[in-house]
Amino acid sequence: MSAAPQQALAWLAGQREAMETLLQRLVDTDSNSYDKAGVDAVGALLAAELEADGILLKRMPVDHFGDVLLAEVPGQSTKPVLLLGHRDTVFPKGTVTTRGYSRDGNLAHGPGVADMKGGLVLNCFALKALKRAGELPYPVQVLYTGDEEIGSGSARTHIEKAALGARAVLNTEPGRASGNVVSARKGGATLIIEVSGRAAHAGVNHADGASAIEALARKIVKLHALTDYTAGITTNVGLITGGTSSNTVAPSACARLDVRFIELRHWDRLFTEIQAIVAEEELAGTQAILKEATTFLPMEACHSERLLHLYQQQALALGFSVEGEFTGGCADSGFTASLGIPTLCGLGPVGGKVHTEREYLELDTLVPRALALVATILAVGDSV
Repeated sequence: MSAAPQQALAWLAGQREAMETLLQRLVDTDSNSYDKAGVDAVGALLAAELEADGILLKRMPVDHFGDVLLAEVPGQSTKPVLLLGHRDTVFPKGTVTTRGYSRDGNLAHGPGVADMKGGLVLNCFALKALKRAGELPYPVQVLYTGDEEIGSGSARTHIEKAALGARAVLNTEPGRASGNVVSARKGGATLIIEVSGRAAHAGVNHADGASAIEALARKIVKLHALTDYTAGITTNVGLITGGTSSNTVAPSACARLDVRFIELRHWDRLFTEIQAIVAEEELAGTQAILKEATTFLPMEACHSERLLHLYQQQALALGFSVEGEFTGGCADSGFTASLGIPTLCGLGPVGGKVHTEREYLELDTLVPRALALVATILAVGDSV
């Protein structure tokens, strides 16, 4: 490695305090997925940090959700390394007024501290370090999005467009509690099933009714039968509503179905089977429609293998070791991996208990993980 990149890494090694300062500011800014103003406020903090170092950003307006930001440190070629980061959290607006950023020794706490405001800090400081590394052989971009926690409905097209031109994608979702990175993820979808029937008095003219609840119940049995543990496929109706009163044949019912799958090839077949079950008339006088609420594609291990090896080499050179880990949780990295782009996830600081009041981040992993990220970016070349 030439002198300029080494100097950039040396600069980054001394940024622990500055990184924590930015982390606190991000955590203390509410940014629920549906709070556009809050998500954009987090974006403004990141933009100010980057623009202070002369790093250019492009803003892509989004209605109702956080705008998409694309930051770039230029390079010689036109094929960048792409970093991903979502600015939204699951916590409701107002959370930081009662439970803001706090520290307990090496652990930082607060809403979204690990998922994924710690990763946003890493992406930001990675670009700041690379800006100091002299002319890069290829550009390095960060795509900051605003609605990952609810399925990336507004962000997906931006993610896929940016990824199609990239040589590799690195996602700084939180490192596992074990310290590992994420080398594979399940895909998943939330589907809504709405059933309509015909109301009738349950005692006076029961036969005149058509129960939407009964029709839905029959469908649920068939949907759950699609679960195949060997193939890594699970189906789960976790929420149902319906009816108007216990003495009325139900005129309506609704269910939310969670589907998880490991391989992209399974999704088209599985979705077709679900559509057929929903379309089938279970009872005369009832009908059902299927709505797609959110869909994440899987991140298959075959798309992370080379990047994982490269990251492990850089980590070892920095004095720590990691393994690749599979998780059933979904993330934006599934969209990029499913395009066939080399993708590695879970590269953020180590954290755990995400989406809970006990969420934490290990502060002493900020700098090592940032260094490993930058070293991996510089080592990617054409090797993946």
